[in-house]
Amino acid sequence: MQNNLNSICIVGGGTAGWMAASLLSSSLQGTGIKITVIESPDIAIIGVGESTVPSILEFLRVCRINLKEFVQATSASFKLGIRFEDWLKPGEHYFHPFGRVGQDLHGFEFYQAWLKTCADGHASRWVDHSPCAIMAENHRFMLRPPQDQNWVLRNTGHALHFDAVLVARYLREFSLSRGVERIEATVDKVVVDERQFISALELNNDTTITNDFFVDCTGFKGLLIAGALNVGYEEWTHYLPCNRAIAVQTSNTGEPPPYTTATAREAGWTWKIPLQHRTGNGYVFSGDHCSDDKAIDTLLKAVDGELLIEPRVIPFTTGRRKKIWHNNCLSVGLASGFLEPLESTAIHLVYKILLRFISHFPDQDFDPQVEQAFNQKINLDYQEVRDFIILHYCTTKRDDTEFWRWCQNMPIPDSLNEKIHLFRERGELEHSYGQFFSQDSWCSILEGMNVRPKKYHPLMDGFDSQGLAKTLQENVQDIYSTVMQMPKHGDYIRQHCAAKKVL
Repeated sequence: MQNNLNSICIVGGGTAGWMAASLLSSSLQGTGIKITVIESPDIAIIGVGESTVPSILEFLRVCRINLKEFVQATSASFKLGIRFEDWLKPGEHYFHPFGRVGQDLHGFEFYQAWLKTCADGHASRWVDHSPCAIMAENHRFMLRPPQDQNWVLRNTGHALHFDAVLVARYLREFSLSRGVERIEATVDKVVVDERQFISALELNNDTTITNDFFVDCTGFKGLLIAGALNVGYEEWTHYLPCNRAIAVQTSNTGEPPPYTTATAREAGWTWKIPLQHRTGNGYVFSGDHCSDDKAIDTLLKAVDGELLIEPRVIPFTTGRRKKIWHNNCLSVGLASGFLEPLESTAIHLVYKILLRFISHFPDQDFDPQVEQAFNQKINLDYQEVRDFIILHYCTTKRDDTEFWRWCQNMPIPDSLNEKIHLFRERGELEHSYGQFFSQDSWCSILEGMNVRPKKYHPLMDGFDSQGLAKTLQENVQDIYSTVMQMPKHGDYIRQHCAAKKVL
């Protein structure tokens, strides 16, 4: 007999809370499940999750949100990847593009074909074979046409840069139009029953809220998951020592480029996220290697444009909850964990948690095996992102500061160590179903950090060297000619989706 949930309460607004409300109200339509958001007027949005990965487009599609309308409402710009400056060593840069790199040949991964042409003396850059990288270099952009026959356009992909405050505002209005109820209040007390389930919330407006299930979007403090249910936190600071961030906004000084920039600094790295109406900047750093004052000074010397807000210091602890779903509480966003925004995965992990929750959606019996299956899968998602971020640090050749010397000898998880070893031997990368980062992404970072395999796949010698090199060179020419017919990124935005006036 069915024993379905009747109500869900989301505690906390911001990007995570209103993403949860938007996706759940879309996915649960027709079920009769009531969704309520409790949003405090006294708690500000952190607002550092302003750069995304391509899964943001999937989120918008699932919610049936119009992309053009969303871009206009959030002052968004388009993102083709991330430019990394000074990570290998000062003066060096590389690009991590979205979309595909090259075309697979007769069942072999493109990377192996490219390795063989390099070994045969037909040198080309890895990114020469990426449509998104060439688009980014030339500041070009257009949306991928549906069902296009041009392989170059089919291989493109993009994400968004957006204003986090405007995103929360847009998703709030969207959710309310879908029947979500909003209560403006602060939670004074979380009532837990003898089973260690949340039974009620006492609010500062003298009301008490009872629900079947609760979603904790209360940020780092985890008011429900940690404060009430005492779920512990697994720290990863021994792998990722950065524990503080400085954030500041500046006016634009030119056309917004279609990519995020991450620049390595003395004790961490700075970000630059270009929006239509302003630029987001920040410095993620190790407090053990740099003071807040020094970090602020470093960031302010690196930014362009007029300061729009005063620098904000954001302390954090890298890691995740030991259980992201426990009993009748799901933690989302900063309440579930934090991985530094080097690969812009914060919004993606919010979406992934919600997707996995929907696929493991409980009833009022709360089968512990369903919860366990969810936690096992989302833990692997977090581990994948963790390892990918560590990769940027552990492959550095920088030794100019104490921080970077530590990175050269840093501890590496076994899961990552095995992956790097296999790649160094013959360019192979194990990839499991459901993983987010593609082999192209791993190859982009490893090539950018000058980690090249000793050998290519032995069966590549079955290909004609001259013919293979000719095919790759023709593909490079196809990419360049296609890209140069695209409009400039700024022109495309002005013509198709210029932001509405920002209040």
